[in-house]
Amino acid sequence: MKYNERIREIREDCCLTQQKIADLLHIGQRTYSDYESGKTRIPVDNLLILARFYDVSMDYITGASNIKSRFPTS
Repeated sequence: MKYNERIREIREDCCLTQQKIADLLHIGQRTYSDYESGKTRIPVDNLLILARFYDVSMDYITGASNIKSRFPTS
């Protein structure tokens, strides 16, 4: 699974809107929509924010792993 598909899947599983996540990242909803559609690459620092917010590992949120591990605390 590609990271853009994964961030959409996680957001929808949490019943959150694109606007809510865009606000978290301090970006516009349109920019976040472009991240999910794959039109624009999401910066690594924003992936870290999302992984921390959703409490999932970077491997999971980027699609490198299908194992839903928690975000490391240290």
